[in-house]
Amino acid sequence: MTTFDERERAFEAKFARDEEAAFRIHARRNRLLGYWAADLMKLTKEEADTYATSIVHADLEEGGDDDMVRKLLGDLTAANVECDEATVRRAIDERTVEARRQLLASE
Repeated sequence: MTTFDERERAFEAKFARDEEAAFRIHARRNRLLGYWAADLMKLTKEEADTYATSIVHADLEEGGDDDMVRKLLGDLTAANVECDEATVRRAIDERTVEARRQLLASE
């Protein structure tokens, strides 16, 4: 095997690891967002678990975060929780940092 082939394989392996890490961070972030919103809506532990899972699934509907933002805003509004899009997007950013921190700490 040539040096070029070895480098190519190393880059492919790094890309695969980076993509897997990004997916795990994204999924963890969505679960944390679900628990954040469940806490605001004062859901029980069981309801919060179910709700967090629904947020993870909601994010799979479209690319980007807009589908999840719409779901969170709709659910929070239905639960009479005052919340706007800026608050939800700030929560997304905060939970992204937290998810990355948690995953790095577990490795």
